[in-house]
Amino acid sequence: MGDVLAGFHAAWEFESDSVLIRFERGIRTPKLFQALGERRIPLDAIAAVTLTPGKRGTVVLRAEPRPGADPLMEAAAGQLKEGSDPYRLVLPAERETLAEYYADELRALLATNDPGPAERYLVRPPETPLQFKAYDGKASFDGKSVHFRWFWTGASSAKWKAGDQSFAVADLCGVEWRSPEVFEGHLRLLRRDAGVSQPAQADQDPAAVVFGLGYGPVHESLPFAASVLAAVRTGGSSALPEGPGTDTGAGARRDPADIADRIRHLGELHEAGLVTDEEFSVKKAELLAEL
Repeated sequence: MGDVLAGFHAAWEFESDSVLIRFERGIRTPKLFQALGERRIPLDAIAAVTLTPGKRGTVVLRAEPRPGADPLMEAAAGQLKEGSDPYRLVLPAERETLAEYYADELRALLATNDPGPAERYLVRPPETPLQFKAYDGKASFDGKSVHFRWFWTGASSAKWKAGDQSFAVADLCGVEWRSPEVFEGHLRLLRRDAGVSQPAQADQDPAAVVFGLGYGPVHESLPFAASVLAAVRTGGSSALPEGPGTDTGAGARRDPADIADRIRHLGELHEAGLVTDEEFSVKKAELLAEL
């Protein structure tokens, strides 16, 4: 079709094989939309199209994604608030006739589509590198490995004992994202090794980071979870960019002040009896080796 339909916070460009969604960058635009920027949704990834009345004199055009077609929606697992759904285009009620026209055009193009679960992801995931601050640590993903670096102000003694973590995509089988907008929000990496036991509580699991007020917001943690999930399902990417502020793994030297804070906190855990003499000595040696 090649036409553009502009609504609140986004504009849809209709093409012969896809819908290109461009999100606005205004102060009223949901932060998730701003983080996504734009997304190309292949028609094969759409199961259906609906047009329904909205709030306060609006109508809503929505493309229903096929299950398994979009890693972002798979990671969200139905937890996104209505206003943050990237598949909704909200328009003034006076554009209802125009919206109905495009809805009918899309339905005609989708007539031969399989509405069932997709065998692979059809929508591109957010690009790496990605990172965000959780309550108890910093999470970063370079496309091949996920790194958790614990904060001494928030991490549990269990995580401090385990030390900073690095997980190769090949060792993961999935991701569990619990929205930071609900109680006990977290991002947990699911291990492929069935012999590895993961604690039920995310704050005790070295393969998880927990969210809190202002930590792990949706627009940062959800794209991160979607990118990891897509890499797990596809086996990762061979050519991945590196950007500023991204953890690069072993060999990177740390800030001496940060190391000193970590050793101080480790000493507090030791004095409280939460860390044994041996654990204290081993972990202290590891931290000193990073200088």
